[in-house]
Amino acid sequence: MAKGSTARRPPVRRRPGSPATRASAAAGPAPTWIGGARPRTLPLAIAPVALGTAAVWSQRIEGRYWLALLALAVALLLQIGVNFANDYSDGVRGTDAHRVGPARLTASGRVAPRTVLRVALVCFGLAAIAGLIIVIVTQQWWLLAVGAAALAAAWFYTGGRRPYGYAGLGEVAVFLFFGLAATAGTSFVITGLVNDVSWLCAVAIGCIASAVLVVNNLRDIDQDRAAGKRTLSVRIGSRGSRILYAVLMLVPFVVVGLLAIVYPEAALALLVLLVAIPAIVITATAKTARELIIALSLTGLTALLYGLGLAAALSV
Repeated sequence: MAKGSTARRPPVRRRPGSPATRASAAAGPAPTWIGGARPRTLPLAIAPVALGTAAVWSQRIEGRYWLALLALAVALLLQIGVNFANDYSDGVRGTDAHRVGPARLTASGRVAPRTVLRVALVCFGLAAIAGLIIVIVTQQWWLLAVGAAALAAAWFYTGGRRPYGYAGLGEVAVFLFFGLAATAGTSFVITGLVNDVSWLCAVAIGCIASAVLVVNNLRDIDQDRAAGKRTLSVRIGSRGSRILYAVLMLVPFVVVGLLAIVYPEAALALLVLLVAIPAIVITATAKTARELIIALSLTGLTALLYGLGLAAALSV
């Protein structure tokens, strides 16, 4: 080597993107629009509509059963819309910056926040159109207020200046809208009435829907606490969340026992315990986020199997 010359150092490779993007890339696969829609949560929209339809069909009540398809469209579009709205709001607030679950579109930096927001608003708009058709067909104009409340609940869960999801009220809203309103509402738009079976089914599926949120928030309890997001799990702690989750998962099977007195075939829904019990055990003993993600998947599967299974049993 000649005097005075310097050795050339190998070039340093720098990873492109923002710190959030790099953190997301390190955490797992890049987020996609399908992932952003959170398919694991969609059973929470399907199950109540199936149960609300079966509840009135079980007593052979006359009605416009085709409206169940529009009710399903409303439920699915609202669920997908709230998922994208949550992605947007938590992303711009920075709440998702250190989350341990799947990467989100906004927080990853791979999709512009405004784009995610637009998709959420489109979903809400389509849900509103489907709901308006239901109102026009049924002539139940007061349902417009229910629809407006559902849209507001979907947005203000994590949106707005004071999101109620950050105050520990998310589980209550999920129980009301994806339990009582979705199930009883489906029965009502089909037949113009809500029977006892519908109310029981509404309570049952509302509990499972709330359990989904509990186990999801339990997984993110430390990150949410650090971000100032006071979910119900943050408020009652890890142990309280695990107990609440178990209660919410078991109540629906008490409902099955009550229904089986009049509808013996309903007892077949107890087979779903084969999925629910492992979810409860995993949640009770989980020490890692990965275990809670498995429990979350099993909870969503429980909702789908319970909703469709009990609906089929009631429809025999």
